[in-house]
Amino acid sequence: MSRQIISTTKAPKAIGPYSQAVRCGNALYFSGQIPLDPATGELVTGDITTQARRVFENLKAVCEAAGGSLAQLARVGIYLTDLGTFAAVNTVMAEYCREPYPARSTIGVAALPRGAQVEIDAILVFD
Repeated sequence: MSRQIISTTKAPKAIGPYSQAVRCGNALYFSGQIPLDPATGELVTGDITTQARRVFENLKAVCEAAGGSLAQLARVGIYLTDLGTFAAVNTVMAEYCREPYPARSTIGVAALPRGAQVEIDAILVFD
């Protein structure tokens, strides 16, 4: 099976030795996205809602660069530094994902890169 690296300037460039996403067959595997502004590479300021929206915008940009959409997400992994923000992130996710919803896990973590409050990775399946 061949691998295709997906990259777009509409999402933050990788800050380490990884790709924004890799397509293998009909599956697209996303690296974790934190709320970095793609234009500046800096963490967006604001509350968890602002940060979560930036992350979903970044994921959406990578989806589109691969020729897909958020509607094709099969799995989402959400990492939060404060599980008390779970409801707010759910609200944002509902702005970007419609039924039938992807499978999901949400995990509380001690810290994330660059002091982010949220990181999200995903798997998309092309029909």
